[in-house]
Amino acid sequence: MKKAFISIFLLILISPFAVVGYYLTQYNYDLDKLINYKPILTTRIYDRNGEKIANIFNEEHRYYATFDEIPPRLIEALLAIEDTTFFEHHGVNFDAIFRALIKDIKAGKMVEGASTLTQQLVKNTLLTREKKISRKIKELIFSLKLERELSKEQILERYLNEVYLGHGYYGMKTAADGYFHKDLKNLTLKEMAMLVGLPKAPSFYSPTKNYEISLGRANRVIERMHSLGWIDDKTYEKATKEQPHVYDSTLTQNQAPFVVDEVLRELIKDFPDIKTGGYDIYTTIDLNMQKSGREALKYAYDRAITRVSSSEDSNDTNLTQLNGALVSIEPSSGDILALVGSVDYDKSPYNRATQGRRQPGSAFKPFIYQVAIDLGYSGATQLVDIAKTYEYEKDGEEMKWQPDNYEKNYKGLITLREALIHSRNLATINLVTDIGLNTILQSLESYGIKNLPHDLSLSLGSISLSPLELAQYYSSFANHGIQVEPILIKKVEKNSEVVFRQEAKRKYITSPEQTYLMTSILQDVVKRGTGRNARVRGIELAGKTGTTNNNVDAWFAGYSPSIETVVWFGNDDNTPMHAKETGGRTAAPAFNYFYKELLKSNPQVKRRFVKPEGVIEVKIGGETEYFTNTSKPPKNDNTEKKNEELIF
Repeated sequence: MKKAFISIFLLILISPFAVVGYYLTQYNYDLDKLINYKPILTTRIYDRNGEKIANIFNEEHRYYATFDEIPPRLIEALLAIEDTTFFEHHGVNFDAIFRALIKDIKAGKMVEGASTLTQQLVKNTLLTREKKISRKIKELIFSLKLERELSKEQILERYLNEVYLGHGYYGMKTAADGYFHKDLKNLTLKEMAMLVGLPKAPSFYSPTKNYEISLGRANRVIERMHSLGWIDDKTYEKATKEQPHVYDSTLTQNQAPFVVDEVLRELIKDFPDIKTGGYDIYTTIDLNMQKSGREALKYAYDRAITRVSSSEDSNDTNLTQLNGALVSIEPSSGDILALVGSVDYDKSPYNRATQGRRQPGSAFKPFIYQVAIDLGYSGATQLVDIAKTYEYEKDGEEMKWQPDNYEKNYKGLITLREALIHSRNLATINLVTDIGLNTILQSLESYGIKNLPHDLSLSLGSISLSPLELAQYYSSFANHGIQVEPILIKKVEKNSEVVFRQEAKRKYITSPEQTYLMTSILQDVVKRGTGRNARVRGIELAGKTGTTNNNVDAWFAGYSPSIETVVWFGNDDNTPMHAKETGGRTAAPAFNYFYKELLKSNPQVKRRFVKPEGVIEVKIGGETEYFTNTSKPPKNDNTEKKNEELIF
């Protein structure tokens, strides 16, 4: 009986191993998912200074860390608490299994597990969560086979990238960034201990939910390392006392949602795996300026809402439709520095800066005046500011157009400079008539502007443009006659290799000397014209307001010696804003706020425009006017005589 009992006991003891051995030798198991490990990876977007703007991912948020990136101390902490004999077993620790089995039998329930790191990796990656003996057998077989195919370092690398650590974080590198906003190499021992303590119960030990419990778990990890002799007393005492700061961040950490949306829109066609491929996208955005742009737009919006709400006829104005957009670029490079598509992304994620197309009104006039200047006109050239009635035919019907100045008055003769400074509609229309509409249209084609209206309404900006498009065209003024096409993405990398690179396209429009004449006029628009609300002490600014018929759109487009910015406000349903809301009153304050913040954050920014060689100064009537070899100074000044002789 004794021999029979021993035989039966040995048979029971050996049979599991016989079963495992049979399945191990007789069946092939697909390990490709772990051998050729290609996990879903998070793409990261950065600003021009290398600061992270956002994470982009689909289902799993994961950064990948190679084995060389993983601190040895973190591996020690993991092995101390999870699998001390990892480098000694072959995927399955049979001694641990026997010990756990005996404890479970004594307790009458499952009180201790015996899974190695290899088994945990297999279970989480290759198997289902079903609790069956067949799954456990498969786990053992997979683990034994995997150890034949991969080195211990490779298994550790896969485990540390695959493991779930709570809060939506997959992998140690992801959790280090999420919980502590640190790279793996900068983690303290306590922070490492907190991370390696998470796999057992990610939700329960989560430092964002149960901070004290997480610290206690980490201290047990540190105590285990100390008992194994892997850390000394001093290190042990310091680590157990530490209380790391934990961030409860969103997974995306999105600091500029309009920028992120636009990046995806630009790249999705060429990179369909943009959300799962682990790309690093480097943009032209400056996060400080992006923040200033967002604040500037909200500041001007709040002013407008308060102003209209307190007016006597506020009940006649629908304030729920008012919104705005702001885009700022570096005209020398074409880099988009700030891109804000609405006052509040959460309420309206539609990007009006890139997708909204509205009429620029008088903000378009500088292009017409630049054509005139390039034809030999100057700021001193006299323009006729009187009313005319234009007759034309539309759909077989005789029509009349009687444009007017915003101020409802006429100046008779007015210099080109003053006409643009005060945005005189009639002077502009008469200028186009004098030059010839076809000549104007042909000249404007060099800017690349599409869908230009082939009638005199062009003089008043009756063309639809997005703020970003207007910024592109204005870059020729801000960049000394060279137009640049704005870019948002500098390069895209994958595994540290550049897979996409972009440079701004440039186009010659006119010479620096001719452009400077326009800049000098647009400076006066800010100093004493319709753009006075855009003025900022300590920096020279040039720009132009724009207000369309019935106050439907309000614009301010302008630039400093190095930064260009376009602001738009209007109602989303294209209804008129309040009657007193104009480019100078509504949009210019946002421009003003933005450049004040620019001076605070970048006090070294270039502050003065430089006059090119070839520009000469002439005193006319006590005021300085600028001329070139193309736009020559007048032979004599008989302005007063002409004004006297003009008959209305």
